[in-house]
Amino acid sequence: MKRKIDYKQVRQLREENKRLQVLLHLAENLQAHLDLNQLLFTTMREVAKILNADRCTVFLLDEEKHELWSIVAMGIGKGKEIRFPAEKGIAGHVATTGEILNIPDAYKDSRFNPEIDKKTGYLTRNMLTMPLKNREGIIIGVFQVLNKEGGPFTSKDEELLAAISQITATTVENSLLYEEQVHSLNSFVETLSATLDTRDYITAGHSRRVTMYTLALCEQMQMTDTSCEELRFAGLLHDIGKLGIPEAVLFKAGKLTQEEYETIKRHPAVTRQILGSIHFPRKMKNVPEIASTHHEKINGRGYPDGLKIEQIPLGGRMLALADVFDALTSRRQYRDRESIEKVWETIEKENGQTFDPEVFKIFLEIPVNKLISILEYDQRDRLDHDELGKLVAVPFKDILSIKKSPPEKLTKKHQTSLAIFDKYYLRNY
Repeated sequence: MKRKIDYKQVRQLREENKRLQVLLHLAENLQAHLDLNQLLFTTMREVAKILNADRCTVFLLDEEKHELWSIVAMGIGKGKEIRFPAEKGIAGHVATTGEILNIPDAYKDSRFNPEIDKKTGYLTRNMLTMPLKNREGIIIGVFQVLNKEGGPFTSKDEELLAAISQITATTVENSLLYEEQVHSLNSFVETLSATLDTRDYITAGHSRRVTMYTLALCEQMQMTDTSCEELRFAGLLHDIGKLGIPEAVLFKAGKLTQEEYETIKRHPAVTRQILGSIHFPRKMKNVPEIASTHHEKINGRGYPDGLKIEQIPLGGRMLALADVFDALTSRRQYRDRESIEKVWETIEKENGQTFDPEVFKIFLEIPVNKLISILEYDQRDRLDHDELGKLVAVPFKDILSIKKSPPEKLTKKHQTSLAIFDKYYLRNY
């Protein structure tokens, strides 16, 4: 005897299976993001797609300011921020009461706040708004999904959004915790770097400028945000090992003895030791290695380990060039800044020996306005950014080329670029 097929039950099982697949897919997508902006944007995009809606916004609760806010919203320029009082509008009502509101006609509901529509030019028709609660059941934000295609949101939509809300709340809290840890680490790194500057007044600002040159290289090489952040930490802390060098040696006015020079050469190894004891996030685990290889040479004659090009992290090779460029272009108590021609001639002699030719080549592509902003960072309040804006499209290599050209062969544009560069490089301003 054949069993009668219950098509209604089959349909329900299929719907439940589809629902579970959707939730699994969303969970996998959200787990891939620790950056809060990316997490929110991914969540909103996925939820709008899952619920067949036009738009979704996740508002988070700022308890200190008693406001609801969203850094990114679908249909609004990425990076723009929406903020309003935590009790205002539909989202505010849900954040305050914890109710789920499924509203078929937004403008017929007295709690609806039309101000955001006015600001954005959007027309809200129907909406589903649900609280975002953490593991303790505390409201940390609000889900708001707008304009479902084909009519108002259903009870099935409510069930699905409730399940999504639980997944999202957990990942948002993890992201917020990660951001708090990164902020704390940032403060710690900045303090360590500032401590070194305070101790070594002769080279004050060196670590920050080296970091900025390295990040300029990062930008030219179109490296990922994570790689650039890792290099920022490594740059700020690359000389932290000097804290382990006796002041009598570090600040000696005369020529160093061979023994004293060997003592100075220990500082990258001390840097590695100090940074190795700091717990960096997984994505920044290479900071100690990058920071401690800025005195290695690609020919294997550097220190502390005599590494060759393939053994030196790319970040270490970038720091090496930035470190020497800053040393040669910095003013000291005992000398003025070297001419840019002499500086680059010195560096060029070491290209392929000390410095990675690829890094050398890319450094030449850095826009001159950016180099000046770094060179004169301690005078940044005096810089004329409108004037420097004329150098945005002028790479460093062009200035070096203009310097070598006979004056009579220079175009008016070349003369202008050179005059602006010399004005700031020679500090005639």
